[in-house]
Amino acid sequence: MRNRPIPGSSGAVRAMSLLGSPVLHAPCETVTDFGPSLARLVEDMFATMYAANGVGLAANQIGVGLRVFVYDCPDDEDVRHLGHVVNPRLVEAEGVTVRGPEGCLSLPGLEAGTERYDRAVVEGVDVRGEPVRVEGTGFFARCLQHECDHLDGMVYPDRLSGWRRARVLRAARRAPWGRRG
Repeated sequence: MRNRPIPGSSGAVRAMSLLGSPVLHAPCETVTDFGPSLARLVEDMFATMYAANGVGLAANQIGVGLRVFVYDCPDDEDVRHLGHVVNPRLVEAEGVTVRGPEGCLSLPGLEAGTERYDRAVVEGVDVRGEPVRVEGTGFFARCLQHECDHLDGMVYPDRLSGWRRARVLRAARRAPWGRRG
């Protein structure tokens, strides 16, 4: 029997900010109001992430410049990690550097080999302001680093160089969502 509702079940699906949107390229603000609007934002973020078949979503990806992200992501052993972090800080990123395929809901349909550490630790608080510490390895560590980057105004192509960066940016310009005016 469930004691808590499924995350996102009462949320609204919001429009996704796409590569080039200014909100994706600016550092997000620290959350100071832990009232009902924050709980609604987290609920809407889960609903939006699930509707887009994602494993993580940062608030600026739905146009809200606040330091919040949600996740429902497996690690490399298929252990499910589900939650949210408000005002996250990436306090550890270490271990082996792995180049693996990385995609993003703000660059739909695209991915590129991106280097990330295989272990990450994020600290922050939940919607009530209670401390949380999230540790991840493998794919989940990649997710944690990716979402923290978003909140600092970075998207994964910012971590690429040379032909990998050129290829993904060229593909983004050709994508139906990347064509402007």
